[in-house]
Amino acid sequence: MSTEERDQAQGSDANAAAAQAEPQDANDLRGYHFRELLHKPLTWILVLGGSLALGAIGAAVAGPVLGAIVFVVAFLAGIWLTFNLADSRAADDFFNVYAKRRDMTLGGKTSLPPSTPLLRKGDDQYAERTLTGELAPGVGGILAIYTYVTESTDSNGNREKSYHPFTLGMSDIPECVDHVPELYCQRKSGLRSLEKFEDVFRSSKERVTLESEEMAKRYEVFCKKGQDAVWMRRLFSPPFIVWLTESAPEKFAFELVDGTLVAYVRGHKEDTADLDKVAAATTMVATRLREESGETSTPAGQSPPA
Repeated sequence: MSTEERDQAQGSDANAAAAQAEPQDANDLRGYHFRELLHKPLTWILVLGGSLALGAIGAAVAGPVLGAIVFVVAFLAGIWLTFNLADSRAADDFFNVYAKRRDMTLGGKTSLPPSTPLLRKGDDQYAERTLTGELAPGVGGILAIYTYVTESTDSNGNREKSYHPFTLGMSDIPECVDHVPELYCQRKSGLRSLEKFEDVFRSSKERVTLESEEMAKRYEVFCKKGQDAVWMRRLFSPPFIVWLTESAPEKFAFELVDGTLVAYVRGHKEDTADLDKVAAATTMVATRLREESGETSTPAGQSPPA
């Protein structure tokens, strides 16, 4: 075997090993798929053949200079499309492996039920991928790569779209409905000096005040008016507050409406570590809600029997 043949064989073995290794994020196998596509004759037939055809048309219409420019632009566009195809295949591989390793069902682009305010925001909403199964033993739910879209019109009348990406975990907790029908734990925004002024205009929600300065710096907590304040303070126990302020994922928040919990972070998280963190954080909040609901036998707003 010649040196060139040996190098090619070693390269093929390395590519095969890369494809078989468990990817840790959606980009791990992008280089492998890109090289694989570039080694296929069909890729060059489409990219090079298409570029030559467009360049020839440009040269016939406007001269050789424009034809050369058209050829270069078309060729680069073809390589860019090939790279994007490789990127998509790498992401598919990652999510397939992630779902298989955790015994979850992988789903493609779909809509999620508009159960909470986040899932109702925007002019359009969709999950690019969903992972359905157990987030942790005994805690079923969904992990989703989620986006909502807002549309606006600029001064020239042109429609513009803005995309707002999130990674979220969903879980149903029906046993907590009687105690806490609505709960919103949001990231802190705005000035604390304006909180009382803002609260005047909240018609259906009220702020939950907790005895934790660190919690107040990072979060704003709201519940439906009339909920049991004592139960809410029990829910936000000192260990739970410490977890929220010290161990929860960056930019973590959650909302609960009629027993549906949605815990989320901003951005599309497409790597093993961050997806596991979102699953673990959703499990933590769901478990805390279940624990307190199980310990409380009297629905919120009622007095316990004598």
